[in-house]
Amino acid sequence: MTTNERVFHAITFEMVALAIIVPVTSLLTGKSGNELLVVGVGLSIFTVVWNYVYNIGFDKLFGDNRSDRSLKLRLAHTAGFEGGLIFVTVPAIAWFLNISWLGALAVEAGFLVFFFFYATGFNWVYDKYQPYKRLFGHKRSIVE
Repeated sequence: MTTNERVFHAITFEMVALAIIVPVTSLLTGKSGNELLVVGVGLSIFTVVWNYVYNIGFDKLFGDNRSDRSLKLRLAHTAGFEGGLIFVTVPAIAWFLNISWLGALAVEAGFLVFFFFYATGFNWVYDKYQPYKRLFGHKRSIVE
């Protein structure tokens, strides 16, 4: 992926995830959707940066032919990515929502389960349909 496609991928991934997870988490926790949206956007910004860095490293280790990746490799990719987030998200959730670390860990556990399946499915669909290339052409840039 080019830098521009990585940015497009990360932003698309986060926007779709927020549209799903904010209302569901609001129903489950009793917290307002506005509070959760602020938490979600903050964590999404961090996640976008982590996504960019993590995926560059992953591509260097396992090659950049994303369309031929096995399910096993995709599951390992997702597990490593989500594992890296937990160190930032639990304290941030506890602080912003004014809940215990145990409560934040429960919220994070729900996020991890959701994102494990969501990320695997999103990336599989993204790689198969190549929306950036369909929208912007193979060489065209959204940033430049």
